[in-house]
Amino acid sequence: MWVRGIRGATTVEQDDKQEILTATAELLRSIVEANDVVPEDICSVFVTTTHDLTSAFPAMAIRQLAGWELVPLMCALEIPVQPSLPRCIRLMVQVNTTRTQKEIRHIYMNEAKKLRPDIADAGAPKA
Repeated sequence: MWVRGIRGATTVEQDDKQEILTATAELLRSIVEANDVVPEDICSVFVTTTHDLTSAFPAMAIRQLAGWELVPLMCALEIPVQPSLPRCIRLMVQVNTTRTQKEIRHIYMNEAKKLRPDIADAGAPKA
């Protein structure tokens, strides 16, 4: 078994607490579903936001999900390099897995698909 990082990012339309929490939960659920992991598989989750999101800690959304109470979470501010994508939330989910790097499915949603167009659609859960 290895520790692998699963990347994900999404954007919100405005700096609104509920919108930030909803988008964060949706992103995490998509990452978990696409990679078939459960909270017990998670080593930690590192969360960043751009400087223009100040209404909520995105980790709060993760804490509110059943089974995620003991998963270590850390929030930080994304480096403000210009021109950066505004109103962006990023996750780095570190998991214990037997999957290879190639088998990991990274998730990019909304405007964040622009960050990694090479893999943005490859990790999207099937409808």
